Amino acid sequence: MLDTIQKFGYGPDENIKHIKEGNEVAILVNNLGGLSNFEMAILTRSLVIYLEQSMKCTVRRVYAGSYMTSFDMQGASVSVLCLDDNEEGGKQLSMYLDDETTAPSFTKADVFSSSTSARPSLTPLPETQGPSASSTENKTYPHVTIPDFATSAKQSIEAACKALIEAEPSLTNWDTIVGDGDCGITMSRGATEVLSRLDDMNLNNPTLLFVDLAEAVSASMGGTSGILFELFFRNFSTSLQSCTEINSIAFQEAFSKGIDAICFYGGAKVGYCTMLDALVPAAQVLKSSDSSWAKAVKSAMEGAKGTAQIVQAGAGRSTYLSEDQLRGIPDPGAMAVAFLMEAVSKVVL
Repeated sequence: MLDTIQKFGYGPDENIKHIKEGNEVAILVNNLGGLSNFEMAILTRSLVIYLEQSMKCTVRRVYAGSYMTSFDMQGASVSVLCLDDNEEGGKQLSMYLDDETTAPSFTKADVFSSSTSARPSLTPLPETQGPSASSTENKTYPHVTIPDFATSAKQSIEAACKALIEAEPSLTNWDTIVGDGDCGITMSRGATEVLSRLDDMNLNNPTLLFVDLAEAVSASMGGTSGILFELFFRNFSTSLQSCTEINSIAFQEAFSKGIDAICFYGGAKVGYCTMLDALVPAAQVLKSSDSSWAKAVKSAMEGAKGTAQIVQAGAGRSTYLSEDQLRGIPDPGAMAVAFLMEAVSKVVL
């Protein structure tokens, strides 16, 4: 990352500058949302060492934290500010950095001024002993009454993931028109991660299985769709845990609870041109007296395709587009949901 910054330099196009030996710098290490404090510390330490030992600079200030995130995206960005392009400018920049601010996510940095003593932040801390047992040990779970659940669950997950991977070109094409172009890639990445973990998932325990699914998409998808799928799976699991037994009725209720979480935290509704245009109609069918998975899937697909007729989106990047740009293009998130539900129906029916 630092080599790339150094390669392209900084400053106006007509006056490109590069970090020079002896420069005093401030660095900002920004967590995009999904890195742990442990990973951020490793990255920050590596940046300081590289700047000071390889590039022969002095790092005066280090800002590390979640300054601008993308939900749970697994990644970080790095910014380097030279404080001494000239003496007057350097003093001004340092003064601005140290000034008081009411920005809620900006934290001050300690100023490192010594050139002889070891940097305190690079001093290793003593290792602490973590908890000795998993939080899931000795916990009881509702009895599963669905025949051969593990087999059907594995087959359903495999079918859904393969459907998303195969649909990647179409999802990407639609999202290139009405979004930021990454829906297909994000869905495919999440599906690939789930498949890679499938053999190690708790296939015999639905409550833990949906936690496993939530963790898989959280670790791989990022962005809006990743966090919404994670919310769906975690609330699905919580709903199942509260049941006396896990049967088809419990699954229908958990499905609705997962959708409720997406509505609550995402702030969208049916008609906003989102994945809810497929999920909500499906849930309504499952709640009806004449419910069946086949009818729910049909309703989801109709709802997803119906987003092509919505000319004013209520959420997401599509809100910035005109009627002409939206007309005729289905929402890729809604279509992804319809595709995976259709794939599951071919296994369970």
